[in-house]
Amino acid sequence: MKNIFRATAALFGVIAMPAMAKDVAIHAGTLIDGTGAAPRHQVTILVRDDRIVAVTPGYSDPAGAEVIDLSGATVLPGLIDTHVHIPGQFDGGDPVRELVTQTDLDAAYKTPAYARATLQAGFTSVRDVGAATDLVVAMKRAIASGEIAGPRMWVSGAPLGPTGGHGDARSGLDPALSQPEWTEGIVDGVDSAIRIVRDHRRRGADLIKIMPSGGVLSVNDDPALQLMSDAEIKAVVDTAHALGMKVAAHIHGREAIAHAVALGVDSVEHGSYAGPESYPLFKTHGTYLVPTLLIGQRVYEIAKTHPEQLPPSSAAKALEVAPHLKANLAAAYKAGVKIAFGTDQTLVAHGRNAGEFALMVDAGMTPADAILAATRNAADLIGDSADIGSVQAGHLADIIAVPGDPLADVRQLEHVAFVMKGGVVYRRDDHDTGAGGVRSAGGH
Repeated sequence: MKNIFRATAALFGVIAMPAMAKDVAIHAGTLIDGTGAAPRHQVTILVRDDRIVAVTPGYSDPAGAEVIDLSGATVLPGLIDTHVHIPGQFDGGDPVRELVTQTDLDAAYKTPAYARATLQAGFTSVRDVGAATDLVVAMKRAIASGEIAGPRMWVSGAPLGPTGGHGDARSGLDPALSQPEWTEGIVDGVDSAIRIVRDHRRRGADLIKIMPSGGVLSVNDDPALQLMSDAEIKAVVDTAHALGMKVAAHIHGREAIAHAVALGVDSVEHGSYAGPESYPLFKTHGTYLVPTLLIGQRVYEIAKTHPEQLPPSSAAKALEVAPHLKANLAAAYKAGVKIAFGTDQTLVAHGRNAGEFALMVDAGMTPADAILAATRNAADLIGDSADIGSVQAGHLADIIAVPGDPLADVRQLEHVAFVMKGGVVYRRDDHDTGAGGVRSAGGH
């Protein structure tokens, strides 16, 4: 039955169904391997099943191997976005009306298209840090089993935050309105923090997302203030780490950043109001900053042109907070803080994640370091450097290609023309890569 479903889904474009060759040889004109090493030219990447077996100089055609000619392209590891929300996408509608008229089932029918667009853009792995827990766990499993096409996923489920905080969907609504999923991440006290972390783990979450500060797209809370207590943050971090789970923290305010970093969160998402005293704390504790410039730019544009499309109070907050994101990244990068790539995809269409790169470079990062943020660094933050984030022997065969040189023009990463995830090709635009196509070696 499962094979019938997969074949039918492939017919309608739901999943990619190429036969997985036992051996594939990829001829890479230029290879940026994601380790930080200098680019190499004219190399062969040998793939067996879902793993990279070897990376060798020159172009070789092993007997019996399928040969993929990317000799006219720049080849890189599959990109990694560490801050997405796959089940959601802004469509210009009234967010309050949609909250009370749409359900998780509505979102579920949209997720395959969003996941496929993300993968087609070259993002072969993502961290989803905020969605209905059961929905996003089911989506992760469907992708892993091949039922739908999408990036490899690490998911947090519903974010944890206090009553009236950034994760409380009831803020600004009639108090009589409620849905069970609106409260599944509400933390009020140490006991509830411990219980919800354990429950998320039981239901299949890989990491925990917390909301220690207010946010922009929530109603009436203040992004500059710390809204979770230190005791609640510590309870979440200690419980999550004891279960082998990392903790991502949505934070804008400087005080909340200082407290959460000292208490052991693994990453700070946004970090808008971080300052000179913040960066030594990041470095001391090895905490990553995930700057999310793309959503900052987009919410600022909407606030300027169509404030009615945002929740009440959000436009004013966007105009205040968004400009700080770029300046904060510039200062953090200069200070030597570890940076991981993340877009906070919701207001920008899924599949346009690579627009973040140009914003990172505009903020002062080199193209090479921006690429490392989406490969080596992102894999390290996720906790799977042994499998993803670089093109080297033993790693999963997550490989993409772009037609030009992203070190000279980082916007080339917005034009991905080849995508392989786990040895399976999901995109191949030969006319864009200058490739000579695919053939079998050994005279066949």
